[in-house]
Amino acid sequence: MPLDHIDHAIIRLLQEDGRAPYTEIAKRLQISEGTVRNRIARLTENQSIQIVALIDPYQMGFDAAAMIGVSVEPPLIEAAAKQIARFPEVSYLVLVSGMFDLVVEALCRDREHLANFLSKSLHQVPGVKSTQTFVILRTYKMAYGARPNLPQSSSREDA
Repeated sequence: MPLDHIDHAIIRLLQEDGRAPYTEIAKRLQISEGTVRNRIARLTENQSIQIVALIDPYQMGFDAAAMIGVSVEPPLIEAAAKQIARFPEVSYLVLVSGMFDLVVEALCRDREHLANFLSKSLHQVPGVKSTQTFVILRTYKMAYGARPNLPQSSSREDA
């Protein structure tokens, strides 16, 4: 079922504050709390949205967070992605176009943990040909109000 303007408005408000009470969302959109509750349940069940807490890796004790570009032998990309996604260090994994096939965000406690993750986990995945690691030195922006931003509306009809 495609998303409509009410779904988009609810998502936009959740992007501002994922903990917003359903009563507040309902009031702001001039719809019933039951409608909000049912819509959010449907959006989470069909995996259109996921409401989670974002962490600052450094504040949580991960002193060696890294983004890793991974090149994989083409017939093994899906299998490699499934295996990589199971590693506890992996917080983000996407298929990309360009120089790499996959981009992985890994949260590691320290450089030793990162080195072990690379050599004993990631490089052992069948099909992984090469990696390039970018250690995150500073975070300038977290995904609060995760993008893409949904269109802002000025009336209930456009909400």
